Amino acid sequence: MGGELELRGRITTASNATFLGSIGAVAVVYKPVRGERPLWDFPDGTLAGREAAAYLVSEAFGWDIVPRTWLREGPLGIGMVQLWQEIDPEQDPVDLVLVDEVPEAGWRQVLEGSDEEDRTVALIHEDSAALRRMAVFDVVVNNADRKGAHVLAMPGGHRHGVDHGLTFHVEHKLRTVLWGWLGEELTAEELAGVERVSARLAGDLGAALADLITDGEIAALAARCDRLRSRRRFPAPSGGMPAVPWPLF
Repeated sequence: MGGELELRGRITTASNATFLGSIGAVAVVYKPVRGERPLWDFPDGTLAGREAAAYLVSEAFGWDIVPRTWLREGPLGIGMVQLWQEIDPEQDPVDLVLVDEVPEAGWRQVLEGSDEEDRTVALIHEDSAALRRMAVFDVVVNNADRKGAHVLAMPGGHRHGVDHGLTFHVEHKLRTVLWGWLGEELTAEELAGVERVSARLAGDLGAALADLITDGEIAALAARCDRLRSRRRFPAPSGGMPAVPWPLF
């Protein structure tokens, strides 16, 4: 999308420099590379490219998980630009509730803990096809930061996922609040989505990703697709790292 990118304000809750902007009448989120904080486990200056790569994989799945995302110049240099989404504030696809208030149907419980008043609370998420697809997407892209706030509830029930800078690592990094289907079989639709990504990695998708992530990261992405196609189930947490991000939201 061409045109001048104008900044409207800063989103201060983000860990990296993140701005609300506009290109003409279109509202966008802009994350300049120069505003990325150094991380011990991801190479410096690569998060914007990973966000753009996540969008390409989302498009290959065909599930419209990631809003349109691309790299371009802005007022603070090259960065990630993503179409702004107006969420439905009345919906909470991921929530913390008192453990005795967990709904009996339509929700999955992930874990229990104690709040600041020493009450037992549960992390839950909705049991929906939209979130199942997002969970599959997260496994494939190796998302290390699926917080509750990174799930956008859209009017009509659609769910967008955002903030995909911590993805595509060659090592296992999956950290997510969407563990509710652990060990369950993937549906035919979900497997078909993984097949589409796998097939396109040998063609146009692989070529496009080569400009955004490394050859090793593309090979690891292909291996995750193959593993998911073979096992046909949602994986369990593994390794010594926490299975959920912090904070949870």
